[in-house]
Amino acid sequence: MTTILDPAHALACDLAAFYHERWEIETAFDELKTHLRGARLCLRSKTPELVRQEFHGLMLAHFTIRSLMHEAALKVREDPDRLSFTHSLQVIRRKIGHMVLLSPSAEK
Repeated sequence: MTTILDPAHALACDLAAFYHERWEIETAFDELKTHLRGARLCLRSKTPELVRQEFHGLMLAHFTIRSLMHEAALKVREDPDRLSFTHSLQVIRRKIGHMVLLSPSAEK
């Protein structure tokens, strides 16, 4: 749906292309809520400040994965939208899985 009523201001093929672009934000929400967070249904932090921190961490992780996907796509001259976020996330998790990851509270 659009508020453009004059066909001279926007071609039908342009509007159709914009429709697909509009859904990219929905795809990003799905990546964040379903794939990046995993099975957790809610954020685990208990205070507003820590919820914001956790949210920003998720956003940075999503941005980092998408940036790596973009770089990879450019190297092979592919559209970044054609790469799978889920597969990219699995590759990254597999690559860092063998590294020792400690939470700051575990350090003494």
